[in-house]
Amino acid sequence: MGAYILRRLLLMVPTLLGILAISFVVIQFAPGGPVEQVIAQLQGTGGGAADRLGGGGGDFQAQSSGESSGYRGAQGLDPAFIARLEAQFGFDKPPLERFGLMVWNFLRFDFGESYFRSISVIDLIIEKLPVSISLGLWITLLSYAISIPLGIRKALKEGSSFDTWTSAIIIVAYAIPGFLFAVLLIVLFAGGSFLDWFPLRGLTSDNWAQLSWPERILDYFWHLTLPLIALSLSAFATTTLLTKNSFLDEIRKQYVTTARAKGLTERRVLYGHVFRNAMLIIVAGFPGAFISAFFTGALLIETIFSLDGLGLLGFESIYRRDYPVVFATLYIFSLLGLITTLISDLTYTWIDPRIDFERREV
Repeated sequence: MGAYILRRLLLMVPTLLGILAISFVVIQFAPGGPVEQVIAQLQGTGGGAADRLGGGGGDFQAQSSGESSGYRGAQGLDPAFIARLEAQFGFDKPPLERFGLMVWNFLRFDFGESYFRSISVIDLIIEKLPVSISLGLWITLLSYAISIPLGIRKALKEGSSFDTWTSAIIIVAYAIPGFLFAVLLIVLFAGGSFLDWFPLRGLTSDNWAQLSWPERILDYFWHLTLPLIALSLSAFATTTLLTKNSFLDEIRKQYVTTARAKGLTERRVLYGHVFRNAMLIIVAGFPGAFISAFFTGALLIETIFSLDGLGLLGFESIYRRDYPVVFATLYIFSLLGLITTLISDLTYTWIDPRIDFERREV
């Protein structure tokens, strides 16, 4: 197993390099980079952006050299100021040198500072983590806690009216977009047009610091209730059907028939034999499910419920061309995804020792 883990870890290096390289090349051809963003701010709002970068925006904006800098909308700005902008963002270096420097810094987990926020990238990510952790952790636990018992019940009652109407509910729930259901929840329960039972913004109330610990816990879950309900639809449906199909597949195997022929009770057959094998794919997929919920499912939900997490941060960074944040989040998410995949594979061997990846080629 040690050799398998080592091979997988070594394969992560070219995989990460490939992801970063492809993204870096795409970025080179994307219009509206950070220099263009500052130029647009100068043309639209005066010298505020230039002042933030240490220049006298009004002076530069007033100067007109008549020379073209190669940037759209840069006419009327001093080429020396454009050169300073390029140096400020690191674009005065050749692309290959910039890529190599970025990879070297990322290997040391040095992600630099945000272009448009006066904060380091790592501090910015840490600042947004509580929201994403809350959503990812609780939605994963909630979906597993409900979906596994429901999936087992549906497998045992296959073809019954219970299986039919629960399947209909699950399919409808899966088809409803989470963000649309979130808007409905706000209208119904967050002071939209009917009831005003739940808050609309943030993870905690303004007076959270003054609350006792029991009150803080209640306040925390009070704020999480509607976002979790909105996010749980698709995760709930997927895990339930996966559990049901996994149990059905195991129940129809020969070893179940043999166990029943030996006189074992149905409960012993189900939970002593079927459960362990059927749950292999469910439990092994838990790390991946958590990471998926942690990073990918919350953009619109965060926006609707005013939750400032990693999903919203990534979207805003791409929109504003804040490349240090974009590449840092891409690098961290990719690294965590690769590690989670490895953990999922190792979980298979922990649940079922008969699985041996050492005998298989990577």
